[in-house]
Amino acid sequence: QKKKLLEELGENRLPYVTPADADFHQLWKTKYSKLIFRKSDTVPEELHQMVQEGFLTLRKHDCFFQDLVRIKGKDFVTPVSRILIGNPGCTYKYLNTRLFTVPWPTEGYDIKYCSPQIHDACKALIRLNDYLHIEAVKALQRQNLFETKEIKDTTVIDREQNFATSLTVKGSVSKDQSSCCVPEDDYISLKNRTSYNLTLLNYMDPLQMLYLKQEPYFGMGNMAVSWHHDENLVERSTVAVYSYSCEDSAMEESNEQKLKGRDPAVWHVGLKVAWDIETPGLAIPLHQGDFYLMLDDLNMTHQHCVLAGFSPRFSSTHRVADCSRGTLEYILGQCELALQNLQTDSDSMALSLKSLETEVVKQVEEIHNEVEFEWLRQFWFQGKRYLKCTDWWLKPMAKLEEFWRQMEIMTSLVLSEVGKEEQIEEQRKETISCFLLVLTERQRLRKEWTAR
Repeated sequence: QKKKLLEELGENRLPYVTPADADFHQLWKTKYSKLIFRKSDTVPEELHQMVQEGFLTLRKHDCFFQDLVRIKGKDFVTPVSRILIGNPGCTYKYLNTRLFTVPWPTEGYDIKYCSPQIHDACKALIRLNDYLHIEAVKALQRQNLFETKEIKDTTVIDREQNFATSLTVKGSVSKDQSSCCVPEDDYISLKNRTSYNLTLLNYMDPLQMLYLKQEPYFGMGNMAVSWHHDENLVERSTVAVYSYSCEDSAMEESNEQKLKGRDPAVWHVGLKVAWDIETPGLAIPLHQGDFYLMLDDLNMTHQHCVLAGFSPRFSSTHRVADCSRGTLEYILGQCELALQNLQTDSDSMALSLKSLETEVVKQVEEIHNEVEFEWLRQFWFQGKRYLKCTDWWLKPMAKLEEFWRQMEIMTSLVLSEVGKEEQIEEQRKETISCFLLVLTERQRLRKEWTAR
């Protein structure tokens, strides 16, 4: 799609607008209404201070790392350095790389941090997370009320949009809405789509970068992060981004009147309608402490990029990661399921398989692959770096390694069983063919990971 779009453009560039342009607000309202922007003065000063100190602490302790990601079979090191902080046992996968959360302080979990300062930084980020969750709920309520009002005004009744006449957080119903009842399902849906379970922190100093890609469609200048949709998220969930660029007096904005387009000294978020060359793009300046929300399906219908300024910048990007297959609890459950097929003889202590049914063997071997390639190799591939913050993941990883060793034994047992002559030929063929597929995949992935 990208190639096709660039061919169509040729030497031309698409138009884009910034807040300095007269038609900026009209375009925002009509084509980008699900992007909500808040200036830094709307955020409590105490929260700014805590979070910004937290960023600087994490940088001082060398807790930001460039990731080795895989795109179309090739490995790239990201220009931006990152760290994932969030619910204990959560992971986030992007571009074939799984990141493991440095857990933020959570009741009921024993989390040992490498220093009190790192504890305080993680605590500041959970405070920011709570604040952004409340802001996202409010923004969605306002959007739903506005949509409902529009429906009434045009007398068009659309069940989808009528979804929530006044979605209101329980316990904070404003006076003019108190007569409305919020349906339980709507409240739960709203909460699920804004309950961030982790934040991906980013850091980059553009002046330390030898090369940054140029924005290809609009000519917006240097990009820190190329055009993309955020992946691995709960459908239609909100993404919240808090920005902190370390501006000083020398980095003040250039005189906007003299400039056409965006000021290259200032960081911006760029937005465009995905794969569309009719709608102009947006470039919105990001100053110290500003934040923005991408509501509802904006992340699916639009793409965004980050345009580099001159000063170093941190950002905290809060997400509702789809953790259906990405939590420690999930993978431990899968291991227990697989190991149900292993039994120990009470006298000889010899190990054997309870069942050789094709479906059972296939399920066990697929879990075996999942543990090895989605967890153990992903962790140790770049996992030692987490030790700069906490050793929280070491015990779970040791447990997963032990389960993996037992699954290696189970693989050997299948091999010896299908080699026995008393096996029924048809069943043996069926077992071997499904077993071979999973083993071939395992071999391929081991080669790929060795190369990485």
